[in-house]
Amino acid sequence: MCFYNSSSKRALAVAKRYGRKTDLIEIVQEILDEQYRITAFSHPDCCMITGSEYVQTAKWGLIPHWTKTEADAKKVRMMTLNARSETVFSLPSFRVPIQTGRCLIPSTGYFEFHHAGKEVTPYYIFLKEEEIFSIAGVYEKWRHPETREMITTFSVLTVPANELCVTIHNGGKNPFRMPLIIPRSSEEKWLDRSLNKTEIGDFFQSCQTELMDAYAVSKDFLKKNSKDASIIERAA
Repeated sequence: MCFYNSSSKRALAVAKRYGRKTDLIEIVQEILDEQYRITAFSHPDCCMITGSEYVQTAKWGLIPHWTKTEADAKKVRMMTLNARSETVFSLPSFRVPIQTGRCLIPSTGYFEFHHAGKEVTPYYIFLKEEEIFSIAGVYEKWRHPETREMITTFSVLTVPANELCVTIHNGGKNPFRMPLIIPRSSEEKWLDRSLNKTEIGDFFQSCQTELMDAYAVSKDFLKKNSKDASIIERAA
């Protein structure tokens, strides 16, 4: 899964959208500035919204706090880019963060691939009425055993795909999935650390199909520079 961040989404705009402050203006700006796609497998820095009054940053690919070595951290984070809602309460990597480390990842859209025989077509998926919307995540802090640096990392929560996304995301190891999108009216509630398991589980629903749209993009979009605006253009 790859997220798209438009060059028009400045750091202050994100802070305003979520009613947050930013004392990380240069870092946040660098993340947002002119990036039309980011790829999870590179473990990029992303903007993150928590219960804090400030916009936060975190690296994609959760490292559990109990991870002992850097080698172990590199292995585990390749398996924690996403967290399935069906198992997030039971898997060791996620059962603490889902209770105490829920977050929002600001996004303007994301990419998935459609498979038709040998033909693979990438699609850009977005919300019709939300220029910036919130994808649910869980985060945790891990202290590097040698440098003692405190590193914040996150995973994106996924749910079964809705009627639109199920027709697109039909291949790979985990087909028919989509990110958990938190409605704007429920964002602060999702961040409430006092929620119990049942209340958290009530959020695990696919976004309504009628709120979303998608279109095919160029098949070479991953080869383009991340600052190339043609990444999100409709395929000819």
